[in-house]
Amino acid sequence: MYKIIKKIELNPTVTRMDIEAPLVAKKAEPGQFIILRTDEEGERIPLTIADYDREAGIVTIIFQKVGATTEKLGHLEEGEFIQDFVGPLGVASEFTKEDPEALKNKKFLFVAGGVGAAPVYPQVKWLHEHGVDCDVIMGSRNKDLLILEDEMRAVAANLYVTTDDGSYGFHGTGTAQLQELWDQGVRYDHCVAIGPMIMMKFVCKLTKELGIPTVVSMNPIMVDGTGMCGACRLMVGGEVKFACVDGPEFDGHLVDFDQAMKRQQQYKTEEGRAKLAYEEGDTHHGGCGHCGGDK
Repeated sequence: MYKIIKKIELNPTVTRMDIEAPLVAKKAEPGQFIILRTDEEGERIPLTIADYDREAGIVTIIFQKVGATTEKLGHLEEGEFIQDFVGPLGVASEFTKEDPEALKNKKFLFVAGGVGAAPVYPQVKWLHEHGVDCDVIMGSRNKDLLILEDEMRAVAANLYVTTDDGSYGFHGTGTAQLQELWDQGVRYDHCVAIGPMIMMKFVCKLTKELGIPTVVSMNPIMVDGTGMCGACRLMVGGEVKFACVDGPEFDGHLVDFDQAMKRQQQYKTEEGRAKLAYEEGDTHHGGCGHCGGDK
């Protein structure tokens, strides 16, 4: 059992939790993820590690309540326990294996969309702690949905905030902000983009045109997290890869995003049914004739 040390509601749909998991914290690296179960009957879900404190034995997760399990997780409070918390899993970010002195010669850009700020933060923090400056473009639909702005500002050399509706910062998308910076003469050697699949697709489209090598995280399509279910199968440079065991980070210019987005939709109906059943509890009888709850 793993204790919830701290819980913060970052916005109406996104929650941050600090979990007491010393063995996971001891080995965690930026880019990796964990798998958890809320209780003995719960499903296993993968969540990216948003931060870790090796000395305190704490691992931070940030999740959006979009399905039955994340809804259930969101109802747990400080002092309560999570059944299982396994990790770290996946391959750590590539730059963690490089010489920090060599990294100082590169100019990094991170583009975070929505909850994608959560996995971006530990990467930017790691680089900052190793003396490597990097810029961050962080966007959301509106100001109220932004997360980790203060934390990101503390570790980024330059933070550019964008909102789709113009309620805060730059009015437009992260790609529009990048294009504006490029037009002003700002240049980058490497880009990491993490967020909604469609956002990563268009960031990669632009960075390919600009000649900036780009890494993306395919965490959004993971289900099992161990390579057994095949749900996160994707094509990278014409080769079959699995996000959970080969990634979750890949060369964004080689990822077949159209196929990946289709695969991402395959469990949407099933997850919606599970969420509805959880929210309605014993009153859920499947009378709609579509969800199968009456069978």
